[in-house]
Amino acid sequence: MKKNILLLTAAALALGTGLSATAGPAPAAHENAALALKRALADPQRASDRPADSRRKPEALVALAEVRPGDKVLDLIPGTGYWTRIFSRIVGPRGHVYAVWPQAYAKLATGDVAALQAMSRSPSYGNVTTIVEPTTQLTAPEKLDVVWTSQNYHDYPDGFMGHTPPAALNKAVFDLLKPGGIYVVIDHAAKPGAGMRATETLHRIDPRTVKAQVVAAGFVFAGESRVLVNARDPLTIKVFDPSVRGRTSQFAFKFRKPR
Repeated sequence: MKKNILLLTAAALALGTGLSATAGPAPAAHENAALALKRALADPQRASDRPADSRRKPEALVALAEVRPGDKVLDLIPGTGYWTRIFSRIVGPRGHVYAVWPQAYAKLATGDVAALQAMSRSPSYGNVTTIVEPTTQLTAPEKLDVVWTSQNYHDYPDGFMGHTPPAALNKAVFDLLKPGGIYVVIDHAAKPGAGMRATETLHRIDPRTVKAQVVAAGFVFAGESRVLVNARDPLTIKVFDPSVRGRTSQFAFKFRKPR
């Protein structure tokens, strides 16, 4: 009887701390993540980023990624660091953010790379490391909870990136993630059936192609957000066209590495 009581107590404790075999974090983890996100978005050092919040939808998209305090996150091709700064504040001192640039892209974004390197050296962002890596490689010093890439998946098969196969990228991400880790891909949508034909011309990619490629690498499709969908975008013009720039219709997919 005593043994049964101990087993039941251990099971109850496991459920109470989110260690059960059921999918998803415990309610307390959800609450902590939501509070961390709220604080991150209110960070005074995000003053220049805040005007973009209404179109970039950080509340919905960071929630999709399930980023939590203590997580290890890789922000692939981080641009100006909009998402990097949010992740830094959420993961806190126990977590870490790796802002990673492929060499080919870094050559075209020297100003952004230098700005993120300077940010990484500041005491305010001591949990951020900015890395420039060979274009065909993707590495990190430790296993990760989340890999995130926004508006850049479509670049990999293009000429300036050496026609890097998306399959190589997806395999690298799979290998870097912990079991149960999350891979978020956000990108400009092309017309259904376009495949990768519009990546270099329109800077768009067919969402169904992305989903198929990532699942083929071993991931499980785990959900999506439609907050960036714009029904007025014809999906057949460049993303830099003034009629849609900053308002393209985008997909936001979440994939999970099996536990």
